[in-house]
Amino acid sequence: MPLPPLVEPAAELTKEEVARYSRHLIIPDVGVPGQKRLKNAKVLVVGAGGLGSPALLYLAAAGVGTLGIVEFDVVDESNLHRQVIHGQSDIDRPKAESARDSIAEINPFVKVNLHQVALTSDNALDIFAGYDLILDGTDNFATRYLVNDAAVLLGKPYVWGSIFRFEGQASVFWAEPPAESGREGVQYRDLYPEPPPPGMVPSCAEGGVLGVLCASIGSIMVNEAIKLITGIGETLLGRLMVYDALEMSYRTIKIRKDPNGEPITKLIDYEAFCGVVSDDAQQAAAGNTITPLELKQRQDSGEDFLLVDVREPHEFEIVRIPGSVLIPKDRILSGEALAELPQDKPLVLHCKSGARSAEALAALHKAGFRDAVHVGGGVLAWAREVDPSLPTY
Repeated sequence: MPLPPLVEPAAELTKEEVARYSRHLIIPDVGVPGQKRLKNAKVLVVGAGGLGSPALLYLAAAGVGTLGIVEFDVVDESNLHRQVIHGQSDIDRPKAESARDSIAEINPFVKVNLHQVALTSDNALDIFAGYDLILDGTDNFATRYLVNDAAVLLGKPYVWGSIFRFEGQASVFWAEPPAESGREGVQYRDLYPEPPPPGMVPSCAEGGVLGVLCASIGSIMVNEAIKLITGIGETLLGRLMVYDALEMSYRTIKIRKDPNGEPITKLIDYEAFCGVVSDDAQQAAAGNTITPLELKQRQDSGEDFLLVDVREPHEFEIVRIPGSVLIPKDRILSGEALAELPQDKPLVLHCKSGARSAEALAALHKAGFRDAVHVGGGVLAWAREVDPSLPTY
């Protein structure tokens, strides 16, 4: 049974809008009333990155009247293989402004609101309040739980998507759908009551993502948004859709309300809740972190130490700090690699940006390697501060 339309229809469509949306208007399920609802809709997209890019383009093309963009980052060259709303000339520009300009090229009838801030517990409710529907395409657990809790407190539905390597997921969450729909409400915490342990699930920046996967999941998110706005079809509310691009398979998993779930009464500190870096790692890194320049000085002085790269082999092939040896983090955490490490010389660890090496550092300290340190900022900081000729990723 379809949910009731989320948005009331606008008063009219102009002659130009009729021409633009004619292929929508001749679909009986959409028609003029559906297109008027799209015109009257206000949709907020959190993130103008991999999922936000196709979502924003297709929401604009579909005729959603007002689009909000929450984004404070700038365009980086490594974004361009998947974040199709940005182009080569946008490198180093604010993503929100680049996205706004691309939307204007797609559809000049769309109003765009920019929220060029990091989404936090202090501003989420105020930002969300002005929109009918939220789309969350972010790639970190802290923001996902923040989006969920803010939507629950405001009683708003939101569409969620996630991507990693060759797999994508999507769903619709609405804690309290209209009673007349007869549908049970579910939220993100019904699917994932607790965040995974720090470092357990790598981000796209650490694990990679097939660029075209963003288009697959982003378009599904827009499809769900259109159905919610217009009240047509069966949405993914209560279902998790899982897509495997290598097998070219889709499957859906039923999501039910967690009977033991705690009610959400306020927003919290989501960085602390998700433990982006574990307490052990923070404690190990305190006083045991060196800068790339300090590492270079130690190398130039001829000091005898072992430089350990705790990234994965495919990352090691992309770029490496001279003199480093590869011992992936998981082999250190499991204890498998401890016998390979020297007891008679200091250890210096590094990863891509510092998080994984901090986790490995904590494990080594517990194993008795008390003199071990790690490089803050990892190989990215080394390339930025010591050898700009190296590639970054």
